[in-house]
Amino acid sequence: MIRDRVPYSPIVTRPPLRWPDGARVAVWVVPNVEHYEYLPSPPGARDPWPRMPHPDVLGYGTRDYGNRVGLWRMMEVTDRLGIPCTVSLNMANWEHYPAIMEAMIERDWDVLCHGVYNTQYHWGLAEEDERAIIADCVETYRRFTGKQLKGWFSPAATFTHNTPDLVAEAGITYYCDWYHDDQPTEMKVRSGRLVTVPYQMDVNDAMVWRHPFEGEEFARMITDHFDTLWDEGAEHGRVVCIALHPYIMGHPHRIGHLERALCHIVERDGVWLATGSQIAEWYLSQSPAEEG
Repeated sequence: MIRDRVPYSPIVTRPPLRWPDGARVAVWVVPNVEHYEYLPSPPGARDPWPRMPHPDVLGYGTRDYGNRVGLWRMMEVTDRLGIPCTVSLNMANWEHYPAIMEAMIERDWDVLCHGVYNTQYHWGLAEEDERAIIADCVETYRRFTGKQLKGWFSPAATFTHNTPDLVAEAGITYYCDWYHDDQPTEMKVRSGRLVTVPYQMDVNDAMVWRHPFEGEEFARMITDHFDTLWDEGAEHGRVVCIALHPYIMGHPHRIGHLERALCHIVERDGVWLATGSQIAEWYLSQSPAEEG
């Protein structure tokens, strides 16, 4: 199945990848702006609030902080630094919080759809059920913006065997459920074209948050990750993804560390600050479609 979707290709033997204006790295910053249900429907593969009987006020409130406070603090930083963001968005977030929707549209943030709710998982979905959810997300985005949705990242990183085919069928052009490379990769699908854009599960505050950590350590991870890929990008372009969650790095004691790490990136030359859509479109434009 893996060979069918993404044939193996050693990065050291590929044709050189070049970014616009000769940039070494394409950097995309991805705030995950989510909505967690206070009382989710009965759990299937996983209970989103296993700490106590529902409602789990502590779990819910921790995430709610991101939408109430952390996101706005994070926006101040990205605005100051002129960073274009790609939001990994649960579409229900815009339904519940129009102020968040308006702020993102005003900033022209790219949207990487993260399903409907981050408490509704896609594991085990029948093909028709998953197709209906993806279609609903596409139509919701079109209703709010008048535009076609371009990116997909399944909610809570849950997906099925059919997900790549279904998102490509829906007109979506880039996909982030796979974490297998430092460059975009075209994925084989039943119809259309679909490119994976590297998304990070290592340089991702939600993954690090599961272990003892603080903002200074995560900021060092960002700069170390960036420095290595920037060095390698002199010969062969790379993608740097910085995955963030406002309920984590948007806290007062962490936001300064995040800003210092982002400053380290924007002050370096040879950096293309891009969105997920821009990276995917550039890559596809450099890689003609194969006949058939």
